[in-house]
Amino acid sequence: MLEEVERWLADRSWSVADRPLDQLLAAKRASGTTVSVVLPALDEEATVGAIVEVIRRELIERPPFPLVDELVVVDSGSTDRTAEVAAKAGARVVHRDEILPRIPAVPGKGEVLWRSLLATTGDIVCFVDADLRDFSAAFVTGIVGPLLTEPDVQFVKAMYDRPLGDAPGQGGRVTELVARPLLNLHWPQLAGFVQPLGGEYAVRRPLLERLPFPVGYGVELGLLVDALHTVGLDALAQVDVGVRLHRHQDGQALGRMAAAIYRTAQLRLSRGHSPGHRWGYPQVRPVLTQFERGPDGFEPRTHAVDTEERPPMVEIEEYAVRRAA
Repeated sequence: MLEEVERWLADRSWSVADRPLDQLLAAKRASGTTVSVVLPALDEEATVGAIVEVIRRELIERPPFPLVDELVVVDSGSTDRTAEVAAKAGARVVHRDEILPRIPAVPGKGEVLWRSLLATTGDIVCFVDADLRDFSAAFVTGIVGPLLTEPDVQFVKAMYDRPLGDAPGQGGRVTELVARPLLNLHWPQLAGFVQPLGGEYAVRRPLLERLPFPVGYGVELGLLVDALHTVGLDALAQVDVGVRLHRHQDGQALGRMAAAIYRTAQLRLSRGHSPGHRWGYPQVRPVLTQFERGPDGFEPRTHAVDTEERPPMVEIEEYAVRRAA
């Protein structure tokens, strides 16, 4: 298995500099491929506007023709000016609850990403988190590039340095403490991914619409594992895009994220990806108890852990009708 990972790292790990923009534009024009960029957003008025402006300027307006055909911000219930700022910067803003209203929405990042498939039309769907600072268009060109130039690649994740304050490489604590051990122990083929939980990745729509979506923070791990079992390791790739600066969560929030990610892994281990198996799962305790010191000592705080998963979008009637049309 180690030899397979090393071979994959040599064959499927690239730098954003390997594919200049003019090469991507030529490949896009030759193939007729369309690209949608989706920013899931919840109370990100401080950063979402700058991200939208960079994508519009560098990848839509400045090139001879657009690399990005569609730029959509999906607002999942912001209480600040996220929607207003994003629209002013030039994005099309769609509220989560307006997409597929027949199915009531639930909180969670995965829920927003799942619904975004109905709000976009691109052959390639590129997800970018809306809390990034000092954003570079390389986050988009890097992960879209292999999908335009390598016909057998279907799923591309960004990799990057992730500093925590002044400490280089110390961000991504849930990755190092939870996700990486899980992947190395249970899905060692995925051990070569530098940022398996990163929110920047691009996927060919025919693959993405066949995958189930955990509704919460487990979505990145779930999609990666399911993509491996659906199309195989050589259809997956990663691209170095530099440095990722973003807002960091406190320890208790990270604990809840870790529980959701472990839960996502547990579901996939329990069903074993056997042929014909439906997207069901056994019952486990779906809550996490944490503690805070109060006036009378440590007090328990119990939080629900995401247990719901959305089915592959291709199974949703409204999506099937739209795709047929």
